[in-house]
Amino acid sequence: MRVGLVIYGPLSTMSGGFMYDRKIVEHLRESGDEVEVISLPWDSYPRLLTHNFSKELLRKISGLGLDVLVQDELNHPSLFRLNRSLWGIPKVSIVHHLRSKESHPGWAKPFYRWVETRYLETVNAFIFNSRTTRRDVAEALGDMKGHVIAYPGGDRLKPDVTPQMVIERASGAGPLRLVFVGNLISRKGLHTLVDALAISGPGWRLDVVGSDADPGYAAKVRAKVAEKGLTERVTFRGALDDSALRDLLIECHVLAVPSSYEGFGIVYMEGMGFGLPALATRAGAAHETIEHGMNGFLIAPDDVSGLAQHVIRLIQDRALLAEMGLAALAVYADHPTWQESAESVRQFLLELTG
Repeated sequence: MRVGLVIYGPLSTMSGGFMYDRKIVEHLRESGDEVEVISLPWDSYPRLLTHNFSKELLRKISGLGLDVLVQDELNHPSLFRLNRSLWGIPKVSIVHHLRSKESHPGWAKPFYRWVETRYLETVNAFIFNSRTTRRDVAEALGDMKGHVIAYPGGDRLKPDVTPQMVIERASGAGPLRLVFVGNLISRKGLHTLVDALAISGPGWRLDVVGSDADPGYAAKVRAKVAEKGLTERVTFRGALDDSALRDLLIECHVLAVPSSYEGFGIVYMEGMGFGLPALATRAGAAHETIEHGMNGFLIAPDDVSGLAQHVIRLIQDRALLAEMGLAALAVYADHPTWQESAESVRQFLLELTG
């Protein structure tokens, strides 16, 4: 099978969506399929729209002799019109989450929704990372085409954490260790977490892992930490390689990423592999893997006081922390691996091209 994949920038880009794309590409190639990665340049939204009129891009894709063209839905501004000229090639969109579900200025949201919906109409089938994402696309289209739901795996870091380790860690002395893992952008909600911790009293420490993807936002969060007198209890570690991240997660108690929206939230499942209950929001698909009060807590986006209450409860009740950590470990054990998810995508593509 000869597959094309359209993305923005390099496939090595560090984010959950790009990780998903990489895992699919790796599995297809290991299975003997050919994969041509078509990388479009990152640019402003208006400039991305001009890709639709590029005869060079149209000729390039048309000349690859593809059996199927897979597109990261993130690329929809570049493809919503171009796709209509790609005759004879089945087009499949990997939808991580819809851009129109994010927060945007009032004037921009309707336009983004219009462009995104026009794009969704041009593809033949979908690869979804969650039931929530499938629902969002169905609502946008008013109908549903052929699709597969392939949950992201959580086994990238190859955790080797036992129930006994979770119990011993929870009952140990010292502060509650929280960890935030994600690019430092507003959608990930680090500002909400900092505000919540500021009113959670003593008894906690926070490690922040992630690159300054939005330098302006990252600077504001660091300033907020300083203003609230939390510098001694919040450590910004930057981006970590897999080995260093694995070592850190083994030491922590709770994963806290109160995003305003997640199409799935790979980081929650990765944390559960280390027995970490997750603190997340009800927006998006986090509820598909996090059961409130069992293996984590779910709050409304920007609910600072609600998040603080859950942190305080876990500081004070280490037995509950251990119980929730064990539940997280059990959810992880029942979740599909990357190998299983990628193979379900491959079988879907084979059926589509067969």
